[in-house]
Amino acid sequence: MLQSDARLSETIKKEAAELGFDACGIAYAAPLQAEQELFFQWIRKGHHGKMGYMANHPDKRMDPRKLLPGAKSVIVVALNYFPEEKQPSENRLKVSKYAYGKDYHFIIKEKLRKLIRLLARHDPQSQSREFTDSAPLLERSWAQRAGLGWTGKNSCLILPRKGSFFFMGEILTTASLKADEPFFKEQCGNCTRCMEACPTGAIIAPGQIDARLCTSYLTIELKDSIPPEFKNKTHGWFFGCDICQDVCPFNRFARPHREESLKPLPFITQWKDKDWKTLDKPTFNREIKKNHSPIARVKFEKLRENIAFQDT
Repeated sequence: MLQSDARLSETIKKEAAELGFDACGIAYAAPLQAEQELFFQWIRKGHHGKMGYMANHPDKRMDPRKLLPGAKSVIVVALNYFPEEKQPSENRLKVSKYAYGKDYHFIIKEKLRKLIRLLARHDPQSQSREFTDSAPLLERSWAQRAGLGWTGKNSCLILPRKGSFFFMGEILTTASLKADEPFFKEQCGNCTRCMEACPTGAIIAPGQIDARLCTSYLTIELKDSIPPEFKNKTHGWFFGCDICQDVCPFNRFARPHREESLKPLPFITQWKDKDWKTLDKPTFNREIKKNHSPIARVKFEKLRENIAFQDT
């Protein structure tokens, strides 16, 4: 039976909480007017580096109705990934916290599909599609429109009194839902800790990242070897980087997540620097690839190069 917009929206949010999401908001599906020029300028300047896919499908990036004809609503969810357990403190070699557990794409999409099934039960005529970092969708913009938080100077979404260690997921749906109040009030103020702490100077202006200078890009998205000019600047990070988030004052509110699948895989908490430095392909396949670690996003050879690059 079709529920009213407001009732169905509340039902979705309640189910999202029961599925383990830490936040859920809704926005009307409409073109993103304000973001267009800034995004296209970013592309024109080449700040996306060799991520050629970022320049693809600009019409879909700016209008979600191009991804799902007839879409009326965008449901945005956030899932905390801040870990309780960390890598050994004596390690110089470091992995970004988002990659401690299993690949978040599988975890979030499974939860989103459950939300879609709920939508279908309450609105049988509706059509929906789920996404998590897997389509030309400006996630942070939609998170702001759905009232989840604001984009910090390090370009991360910051949730009030929760911080920025969150994965995002979206559902585009033809169901008519009640939208939340957008969150457009930037709360970073005069703080520039993230900009000052970035060792490669990748945060070129508040909210603007030159990916070509970012350690996360250099160690994950860039398929080539890390350019030699970054020697002594990556500070031991060989897969991703958390520096700009670790120094953010809002992450004093970060609390350990509750998602079992995101708990650190054994090698994260057990391997010392020497284990990473002597990593061979069979061990990579058995411990990293077979366990669906995000680290398997890069090929073994690239990972070995990243690790060797940290030795100075």
